[in-house]
Amino acid sequence: MRNPIILATVAALLAACATQPQRNEQLDEARSSVQTLSADPLAQQAAAHDLQAARDNLRLADDAQSKHEPQLEVTHLAYLAQRHAEAGQARVEEARARQEVARGEEQRNRVLLEARTREAQQAQSQAQAAQNQAEAAQQQAQSAQQQLQAAQQQMRDLQAKQTNRGMVLTLGDVLFDTNKATLKPGAAQRLDRLAMFLQSNPNEKLIIEGYTDSTGSEEYNQELSQRRAQSVADALASRGVPASRYTVVGRGESFPVATNDTQAGRQQNRRVEVVFSDQSGRFAEGTPESPTGVAR
Repeated sequence: MRNPIILATVAALLAACATQPQRNEQLDEARSSVQTLSADPLAQQAAAHDLQAARDNLRLADDAQSKHEPQLEVTHLAYLAQRHAEAGQARVEEARARQEVARGEEQRNRVLLEARTREAQQAQSQAQAAQNQAEAAQQQAQSAQQQLQAAQQQMRDLQAKQTNRGMVLTLGDVLFDTNKATLKPGAAQRLDRLAMFLQSNPNEKLIIEGYTDSTGSEEYNQELSQRRAQSVADALASRGVPASRYTVVGRGESFPVATNDTQAGRQQNRRVEVVFSDQSGRFAEGTPESPTGVAR
């Protein structure tokens, strides 16, 4: 006689097996894929249709499984859910790749824009610097022109005259007695003005030329003219003009400006001429700085 307790237990186990759904690997795989797709933040944007189809087919497969419908039907529905999930995942990856490309393009455009902005700023800075240089050069030119005009006016005030040797100041009232190299008192005022001109025009240089009348021998007159030019140089030195600013030359009795036949003419020939350089210290072409090669 069989044990009633054993029989009851066996019957309960058989009933439980009959009610418990059979496991389907295709369904488990589909469920995992759908869950993965659902968790992706791009799914709704890039693959909404495939996501919904995957969910619908997964729900149908779950229903078929719970109702103990044939496993072939459950597997088919799970397969459809799997394929839609995979298609959706592919669309998501494609959208993500497009986003990466877009971000890369945006980054590239930003880098290009920054580079162009820097180039534009650099070009603007260079243009501004060039404009500043041009303005500075213009101001320098204007300043130089003003200095030149001021120097020319000062020379006119000194009564210097334009010649083929440049501006020349004849110290005609700096008269020397016969056979003398000593400056007369009347020279002081003009020498003061000449020294002031040289102090305000530090690049100017001079050739100081001494002349005599024809009284005495040529050799003597040459030596006397040198001493007369030197007396003017010494007077300028005493007023603070350094020796590097001038050259002293004796011209003797050459190049008289008046006749030596009269006392008045000889007095005019006893003179000193001061030849000025330009503002850069250069003399006119052909102007001698030594007693030889005189050009007049």
